[in-house]
Amino acid sequence: MHIAIAETDQDIADCFPVMSQLRPQLERDNFVAQVRALMCEHGYRLVSLKDPQIKSVMGIRIGAWLHRGKYVEIEELVTCQDQRSQGYGVQMLNWAKAYAKANGCSQVRLVSGVARERAHQFYQQHGMTFEAKYFSIDID
Repeated sequence: MHIAIAETDQDIADCFPVMSQLRPQLERDNFVAQVRALMCEHGYRLVSLKDPQIKSVMGIRIGAWLHRGKYVEIEELVTCQDQRSQGYGVQMLNWAKAYAKANGCSQVRLVSGVARERAHQFYQQHGMTFEAKYFSIDID
């Protein structure tokens, strides 16, 4: 099992089949360019777990808040549908915690859609706390 940040265009493209299970609106033809733009503009990183093929993908970035300092935000975390409940998600969470610590962050955070109850149970079973409500408004 190997977890690493996707560095090359091929590494990024190889993440698409798994990422598209969580984000079906993404298009293969634009995926690498979209990830590269997020990397440049927002410090986004795409992380994959291979065993030996890609089993899980996670999008992360480092942010900071006045009241908490630096944190790692998990923007996406998805394990291939036919590979779930085999420990890959836990490995990714553990990697994110180690990455946060190595980068001087005091917390790992994530936002999860309200309908993803199984994901919420998974996060809580692995030590994450439900601590806030997230609000948004679409701008026309």
